[in-house]
Formats: sequence, C-alpha cells, structure tokens
Amino acid sequence: MPRQGETVEDTEHRRIGKVMGFVGGYVQLRPIEGGREWDADPGMLVPVSVAEALSPLIDTVNRRSRGAL
Repeated sequence: MPRQGETVEDTEHRRIGKVMGFVGGYVQLRPIEGGREWDADPGMLVPVSVAEALSPLIDTVNRRSRGAL
C-alpha cells in the first residue's frame, strides 16, 4: 500500500499520480501536473522513479511553450 504523498503509476489507467488519500478501499490520486483526482485500485499501483514522475510535467511545459495549451 502506498503512502500519502508518494508518486505512483496506476497501471490500470496508465497514468502517474500523487497519492492524496484513501477512501473505501481505493487510493485517490492526483496528476502530478495538477488536475482532477481519480480513484485507483491499490493492487494496480507501482512506485515510479523521479524521471518517470517528472515526464508529465515536462510534457506540459513543452506543450505550453509551443502554444498548444
């Protein structure tokens, strides 16, 4: 079971998020770059490296710099 504040990959939804809390047997995750939380099955979560965690942020910054956002 991940700890609150840990960064994990939800392998079911293929998304990386930060653990925000726990409700009803699910883990609540929020995208690293911000946005709406989602519920994840704790059995489908794996820890991620710093590089993997930063990848979505870098993608967002790059899209903003190109005017895509």
